[in-house]
Amino acid sequence: MRLVTVGTGTVVPDPDRASACHWVEHDDTQVVVDCGAGALQGLARAGLSWGSVGHLVISHFHADHIGEIPSLIFALRHGLEVPRSAPLELWGPPGTQQLFEAWAVALGSWLVQPGFDVVIHELEPGTGAAIGSLHVSAAETPHTPESLAFRIAAAGSVLGYTGDTGPSEALAEFFRGADLLLSECSLPEDLVAENHLSPTSLARMAMGAGVERLLVTHVYPQLRRLDIHALIAGAGFSGEIIMAHDGLELEI
Repeated sequence: MRLVTVGTGTVVPDPDRASACHWVEHDDTQVVVDCGAGALQGLARAGLSWGSVGHLVISHFHADHIGEIPSLIFALRHGLEVPRSAPLELWGPPGTQQLFEAWAVALGSWLVQPGFDVVIHELEPGTGAAIGSLHVSAAETPHTPESLAFRIAAAGSVLGYTGDTGPSEALAEFFRGADLLLSECSLPEDLVAENHLSPTSLARMAMGAGVERLLVTHVYPQLRRLDIHALIAGAGFSGEIIMAHDGLELEI
């Protein structure tokens, strides 16, 4: 399984980081996980075949995780030399269908009828689905009412993705044994709220999950000024810590 962290930023504009977006690929299955501002250009910069992506997975409805989706569909409609005929399948929390219907009212019916099929699947927490050669399981996170984390498995390898989340023992159990945990780490201890992770709460989650590789993303400027690696390690996590950046590619 191949992972490319296309967008590793936050809602804060950053010249070097798009908002949340990740590319997961296995065999002939290509999945975009979240699609925030700057993601479409990030896919192009990384040399990823945005025009042939078959699946889009959405963790929750904050703009820094979904804001680029209309642009992606618009590009698939108008930006390809050979018109697209393959369907685009979207997987998201309950409410995803309603979200797209509202977008279509605001932006135009092309959003849901772009000239190829747009198929929307809603995932309840505790359920899973086969997405091509991947199996994706969903769990709720303490962030927004609809927020989901994902466990993505293929050929015996497992990627955990927190989306946005606060501390959760249940989520640590959900990620148990993952080969790589791709996790938010938003703010320092004195600024973080209950719906995001700090270095200490991330370390506790990673240790509770028993993971040995941690890939850190979605870091706000107030925390980025600090030594995040040292803070996570100092909170007790002894595994490998990787700071994500746009365009980073890893094999899982």
